[in-house]
Amino acid sequence: MSRRRRLALKIGLGIAAIPCLIGIAFLGGAMISANNAWRPPPAGVTIYVFTNGVHTGLILPSVNALHDWRGRVKASDLAVPPRAGTFLLFGWGERNFYLNTPNWSDVRIGSVLHAAAGSGETLMHVDHLNAPAIGPDLQPVILTAAQYSALAQMIDGDFADGESIHGYGPNDVFYPAHGSYSAIWTCNEWTGAKLRAIGVRVGIWTPASWSVMRWFRP
Repeated sequence: MSRRRRLALKIGLGIAAIPCLIGIAFLGGAMISANNAWRPPPAGVTIYVFTNGVHTGLILPSVNALHDWRGRVKASDLAVPPRAGTFLLFGWGERNFYLNTPNWSDVRIGSVLHAAAGSGETLMHVDHLNAPAIGPDLQPVILTAAQYSALAQMIDGDFADGESIHGYGPNDVFYPAHGSYSAIWTCNEWTGAKLRAIGVRVGIWTPASWSVMRWFRP
């Protein structure tokens, strides 16, 4: 075999190996746990981990003795202020994708590729809720007071200055956010990273919704 053919073969094999390496990293990150010794405290502050099948987010009380979100997430920011809730669902994601896909039927391959390639324009998405109903896609997590305070401070720190944007309906709203979105740092990795940072057991890399939720479903 000529040197040129050997080089072409090596390049071809290298390119073919890339999806396999990505798949291994994807599965490994989801299956290998960080904070493996963590166990929920017998009592504390209950938050919730939520997925809609693609995005994940964290549900926190709108106000408690440890943190009051009403200064950051105002009822007046909503299209219908009386719809302000006693719980808030926080998510983070790429601006263009968030604003142009109110329903999953609106997803376009161009929006997906644009976000995956990397974007410095991101938003916080906040849904106002009342009495979250536990189910396969919404699971409770008990935190200590210190863990909850740290989590709230981290989420608060992801809000950037700027005007709010009305959401898809009467009880959700968008806010400018810090951070850059990519195929590595996704909305789901944002959720997983927040939980890892406060010591909760979750995968070491959680780019997909299932890679977050598998750690909390019974």
